[in-house]
Amino acid sequence: MHSRKKLPVIVGGTNYYIESLLWRVLVDTGQENEESGKGGGASNRKAELEKLGGAELHKRLAEVDPKMAAMLHPNDARKIARSLQVHEETGVPHSCWLEEQRGQEGGGGLGGPLRFPDPCIFWLHADMEALDKRLDARVDEMLSLGLIEELGDFHARYNQERVQDSSQDYQHGIFQSIGFKEFHEYLTTPETSTQQEKDALRDKGIEALKIATRRYARKQNKWVRNRFLKRPGDHVPAVYGLDVTDVSRWEETVLTPALQILDSLRKGEQPAVEPIRVEGAEQRNKRSRYTCDLCDKVIIGDLEWTAHLKSKKHHYHVRKRKKPDLASDQPQGLQGTPSPPSSTVECLSQDSSTTVVPGSGEASPESAQVTRPTVNEVPVTL
Repeated sequence: MHSRKKLPVIVGGTNYYIESLLWRVLVDTGQENEESGKGGGASNRKAELEKLGGAELHKRLAEVDPKMAAMLHPNDARKIARSLQVHEETGVPHSCWLEEQRGQEGGGGLGGPLRFPDPCIFWLHADMEALDKRLDARVDEMLSLGLIEELGDFHARYNQERVQDSSQDYQHGIFQSIGFKEFHEYLTTPETSTQQEKDALRDKGIEALKIATRRYARKQNKWVRNRFLKRPGDHVPAVYGLDVTDVSRWEETVLTPALQILDSLRKGEQPAVEPIRVEGAEQRNKRSRYTCDLCDKVIIGDLEWTAHLKSKKHHYHVRKRKKPDLASDQPQGLQGTPSPPSSTVECLSQDSSTTVVPGSGEASPESAQVTRPTVNEVPVTL
């Protein structure tokens, strides 16, 4: 398209696909293309690995790629399986592939350099209340067009036998799409159930579908902020926000501003509209590994650790810990201060960020382990 003097415009699609078009973030082991005509051997191998469970997978990864294992949560079976798959197919640790990728000219904490010069990103965003109503209306329209009937037909053809054999899997392929697992109870309702029971399960599935759709929209917004707006490094395209809250003003708030921005950029001029600036975007989320003994949780990432320390659940366990300590001190007439819970922290990288490859994570060049006390109810400042 560039050779024909045409401007490629990529619209919609999964954010991971858009990212892989803009940046060199994929790890090509050379096996995917070879296996594509043989029944999907690479994807099947990954699915086989995931069945082993997070704990076993994490143990195996720690043996062949300790750096990557330190970056991934033991429950993240998909990413761990992907890292193991890369090592099996190439004999090279996944972390080494990612370090090489980030070390290329123009590379950064989230992967390799840009594929094309001077790309431009338009982010169509809306007020969440308006977006929620629009998403609910979209689900209602899908229902009116026969979604339930389509799911029932697909279930009878491809999933009913799996359910009977207890081998259904809503984590792979088309079955992981929003809609299937939300209606599982309704689709597997015994024939002896009353119509009232069936209707109740149907309504439950509809509500679950709407909740999952709204949750996914928020996840996409968060992804854009973390992977585009907060992306570290100098080679980050400008992101221009276009408000689609009121679609009746589409030309005024979306089409006209977008065309004006593109026209300015093609002429080498500064657009009249400023790109989105995120306060604190330069802040890096180091992929440190934390263990909260009070909550019995493993947490990956400094920002996630900060959020955990502020959470109601953590504060609840802190207060619960204080009570027995204070009670044991009372008979002695002492004003005891409970000792702070300990947390294990593995400082994995001085310049790392969030995960990089679809189905994988990011490696760090160095790792060191320290143990330090965590003072009750005092969040980490980054």
